Amino acid sequence: MRLRRVEAARPATGCAHEMLSAAEATSLTVDQVEALLPAGLIHDDEIVILLLRPSLLFIPLASLGSLMFIAILTLALAIVAIRVGWIPWSEAQAYSLGVAAAAGRLLWQSLEWWCRVYVLTDRRVIRRMGVLRVNVFETQLKNIQHTSVFLRLRERLFGLGSIGFATAGSDVFEAFWVMIRQPFAVSRAVVEAIQRYGRP
Repeated sequence: MRLRRVEAARPATGCAHEMLSAAEATSLTVDQVEALLPAGLIHDDEIVILLLRPSLLFIPLASLGSLMFIAILTLALAIVAIRVGWIPWSEAQAYSLGVAAAAGRLLWQSLEWWCRVYVLTDRRVIRRMGVLRVNVFETQLKNIQHTSVFLRLRERLFGLGSIGFATAGSDVFEAFWVMIRQPFAVSRAVVEAIQRYGRP
């Protein structure tokens, strides 16, 4: 697969500088996209406007619930080891197990981050995700009915957000670009691409 042209930021209105900084914050190289997307998904004559990944904060933030559970379970095992003499593990072993479990969880989430790619071209919106089971969502710009920006509390604290995409004939959002930097600037670039390329 070859990508002939990459437009990092060329919106139709006056937010070029803001959009450029958003693209640079989370952009991928063409070679990285070629390695992650299925061969032939992007056509040679297709213009790539945005190549994005989630923020690196996706790794700890998406793992937060699991890490809290691991911490509570580790503490419980350590307390049991201290108070119950016949338990076959020590306090140190409980903490070691907890650290190993937390490291494994973060490693898996790192793989999830690496395998997530968000692409906006002059024809389509594409989302690639999944480590063992790859899931690729792609739809023509002309089929996108509307987009929305979602800001959960943990995302707002770090200036992140997610963009949802709904296609014509659907009453739900079918795909999301999650935990991206400057979500409103990126959303404007998507809307401008729809208006520029996806509308007759």
